[in-house]
Amino acid sequence: MAVSNEKAVVLVSGGLDSATVLAVAMERGFDCYCLAFDYGQRHRSELDASLRVSEAQGATEHKVVELDLRAIGGSALTDEAIAVPDSTSSPDGLENDIPVTYVPARNTVFLSIALGWAEVLGASDIFIGVNAVDYSGYPDCRPEYITAFETMANLATRASVEGRHFSIHTPLISLAKEAIITRGLELGVDYGLTVSCYQASPAGLACGHCDSCVIRKRGFAAVGVSDPTAYQQ
Repeated sequence: MAVSNEKAVVLVSGGLDSATVLAVAMERGFDCYCLAFDYGQRHRSELDASLRVSEAQGATEHKVVELDLRAIGGSALTDEAIAVPDSTSSPDGLENDIPVTYVPARNTVFLSIALGWAEVLGASDIFIGVNAVDYSGYPDCRPEYITAFETMANLATRASVEGRHFSIHTPLISLAKEAIITRGLELGVDYGLTVSCYQASPAGLACGHCDSCVIRKRGFAAVGVSDPTAYQQ
C-alpha cells in the first residue's frame, strides 16, 4: 500500500538484498533515509556501494554511522584471524550451522541506531533486508526476532510513550534469492551497483566462492538473467 510523504529509515548495506528493500520502500511512497554502518568490516567497498545504491534510487538522505565491532571480534567479517569460509566448507556447498560470518548482535545494534534516528526524524517505519531463507542460521534474521525487536521499540522510546507506533518492515524475510532478484528487477534495481561478497577487493570485485557469492550466483542463474557482478577472476 502506497503512502505519501512519510519518512522511513532504510538499512542499506550495499548488498543485493538491501538494494531491493530500498526499492520496495521507495515504491511504497516513503521518503527514504538510508543508513549504513562502518563497523570494522573487512572491506569498505560495500560502503561505497551503499552510497551508489542510495543515490541511484533517489533516497532523501544517506548517513554512515561509525562503529568498531572489531573491538569484540567473534566474526570472520570483523576479525582477520578468522578465515572467511567458502562454498566448499560443507557438503552441500553452504554452511549448515550458524556460520563464522555471523556478527554477534549486529542486527540488534544496527536496528537500535536506526530506531534512534527514526525517533529523531519523526519516522515510524524502519526497513531491513533480513532473510530467513538463505541465511536461516543467523538468529537475528528470524521473524520472531523482528517481532520481539518491534515490541521493544514500542516500549523503550519516548515517541512510543507519546503515542507513535514503530513498524519494522522485512519484505524479503521469506523470499528465496531468485524471488528477491525478480522483485528488484521489476522495480528497476541496478544490481551492478551492489557488492555482496564477504571479501570483496577494494574496488568491489567479488571473490566468487564465499557463501554470499555462491547464493547470489545461484539466484541470477535461477532467474535466467545475466549476473552483473564484477568478479576478481
